[in-house]
Amino acid sequence: MLQSLIDQLSRQCGIGDAYHNWRGDLMWVSRETKLAILNAMGCPTDDAAAIEGVLHELETAKWRTLLPPVAVLHPGKFEVTVAVAADELERPLDWYVRFEGGGEWRGRARAGDLAELERRELDGRWQTRRVLALPESLPHGYHSLRICIEHGACADGALIVAPRGCFEPQVLRDGRRLWGVAVQLYTLRSRRNWGIGDFADLEDVVRACVPHGASFVGLNPLHALFPGNPWHFSPYSPSSRHFLNVLYIAVERLPEFAECAEARQRVAAPEFQAELQRLRSTTNVDYPGVANAKLPLLELLFAHFRREHLGRSSSRAGAFRAYLAERGESLRLHALYDAIDVHMRAQDGNRYWGWPVWPEALRDPAGAGVREFEAAHRERVEFYAWLQWLADAQLGEVQRVARELGMPIGLYGDYAVGVNPSGSETWSDQALYRKGAGVGAPPDALALKGQDWGIPPQDPNVLSEERYQPFRHLIAANMRHFGALRLDHVMALFRQWWVPVGLGATDGGYVHYPLDDLMSVLALESERHACLVVGEDLGTVPPEMSHAMDERSVYSYRVLLFEKHADGRFKGTAEYPRRAIATVTTHDLPTLKGYWTATDIELRRRLSLYPSEEVRGLVADERVRDRGALLVALDAEGLRPAGCDASADSYDRALSFAIHEFLARSSAALVVVQAEDLIGMADPVNVPGTSDEHANWQRKMSRDVAAIFGDADVRRLLDSVQAGRTR
Repeated sequence: MLQSLIDQLSRQCGIGDAYHNWRGDLMWVSRETKLAILNAMGCPTDDAAAIEGVLHELETAKWRTLLPPVAVLHPGKFEVTVAVAADELERPLDWYVRFEGGGEWRGRARAGDLAELERRELDGRWQTRRVLALPESLPHGYHSLRICIEHGACADGALIVAPRGCFEPQVLRDGRRLWGVAVQLYTLRSRRNWGIGDFADLEDVVRACVPHGASFVGLNPLHALFPGNPWHFSPYSPSSRHFLNVLYIAVERLPEFAECAEARQRVAAPEFQAELQRLRSTTNVDYPGVANAKLPLLELLFAHFRREHLGRSSSRAGAFRAYLAERGESLRLHALYDAIDVHMRAQDGNRYWGWPVWPEALRDPAGAGVREFEAAHRERVEFYAWLQWLADAQLGEVQRVARELGMPIGLYGDYAVGVNPSGSETWSDQALYRKGAGVGAPPDALALKGQDWGIPPQDPNVLSEERYQPFRHLIAANMRHFGALRLDHVMALFRQWWVPVGLGATDGGYVHYPLDDLMSVLALESERHACLVVGEDLGTVPPEMSHAMDERSVYSYRVLLFEKHADGRFKGTAEYPRRAIATVTTHDLPTLKGYWTATDIELRRRLSLYPSEEVRGLVADERVRDRGALLVALDAEGLRPAGCDASADSYDRALSFAIHEFLARSSAALVVVQAEDLIGMADPVNVPGTSDEHANWQRKMSRDVAAIFGDADVRRLLDSVQAGRTR
């Protein structure tokens, strides 16, 4: 009986019974995994009576109130489910929609005339659930809905009215094919940056790409990391996705730097200049060194800002105050988190890795201890809010420049699938995140041992209870300054692979999410921000997700290295779907040179990432076949370089040109070229399945921005991509 109850509770909480792996085999989720996921959700698992009580509460909740907490409408679904007692069916039902911008629509219907979905007896009274149709002319937005039965109960709920699909720029709807260059911002070298690529370097990349016809510049996630812990630098394990990494601020571009003689003198000092030269010359980004150079200077400039701007109520002070008001409580909590985190690390840097090990009084954002800290450290909290304002303004300026120069998309951002368990996003909304599990992926061709990314999942049931506001605010924050946004692991909108703490990545299970509702929120924010949406749909993609992406105008992510038929042939240029972004490779894969020369296979062998030597041998054999198959595909387009064979040492610029022109000719609406492939780098940005074993998220470009885009061969490659796109 207990096992049956656990299975019922698992289904109610969205835990799947089984799934198909990347080979198509049906895999059943174990009882141990279900129990561990339920425990992570805070559900009872060893008391039959308690489980029955939870099941009863979950089942009857939808019958006990007229309205659900949130109703989502979109074309084809302009209806709300209402729960009405059978003895109230003859009474009128009044509805009121109050719009977020003001105003109201209202209507009336007889409850008994509404189409019935189901009925049941509850506490001795028959209940019925019916469908209330609302006008399809309701404006898009986040509204409130009130339902009242005459002489009876009333209920209030959130009402989200969304477009069917996400925004697409007019140039794409007109049939044009666009392209861009993707960079990992931190990897950029320049003669003026402080050892890490910054927003000034990003503007330089934009200006260098525009003359060749590029429509966008793609980026790694720019999410906020940990100012107090620069040793933690993965952009896919951020502190918060609501805000930005302040190490990307171009310090010398700030108005305060031009105004503050003391800051300029400090930077001009020989020892400071020597340190900047060292930071620029390293093979990998020295994150602690960059933080030690930038943050003290920014503190000095903040003191100047407080004195010369806030103290005198200047127009710049007014702009800062407007930003504080716009970002509101979310910014306050993030800045407060950073202030507390830095304060605690200063006391014991080895112990305080994040809020779960802070003193108890500081773990609750609404608690008295946090209020006391804020009152005693207001200036420090304000400093971290000021840093976010600077970063936001500089990023926004780059997008403004990109659009002014004629890029129809401009910046193409990246939204990570989750956050670090010790960061400000989880601290600010602890009810939503489940720290007893991590998000990951089951074994697939890319990671044969499965993956546990160490990021806590959001509980889908809490997400619904919070009326999808956390998701709405996250998407809005990430679309602020982007013309396109990539959703990392877009399948997370449908299901996420939960790996309970204490179990291995292969022992996880899928938890399902309200895909239709989340897609509607995504479409609404996309429309509001005029932001194209790309879904990173690599790996095991369920058909429900593919259908939703197609239906909601979310662009698919197509990697040339994976675009093959079952018999090993590479797809031709005409076989790429129109609504897609195509690329040769990605940050989680080898560079083009690394792929062709198979140095990635040797690297993964050294890192013990193959389950066996036999598997490594199979991968190596497949690579040999792939090189030959890719040359056949180039032949079909008349692009195969003269004298090029399928050997590993045949890689050269002519082959790189041919492969990129092949991709440029594809029917995909968007094509992106990786910066590393422009100059033939072999080392990967990231090796999935590793953490400290490889220098992930640290490796810099081998040449600086000016040298890259000043190279005649690079310019010819970009021009050939443009020619392929306009062919």
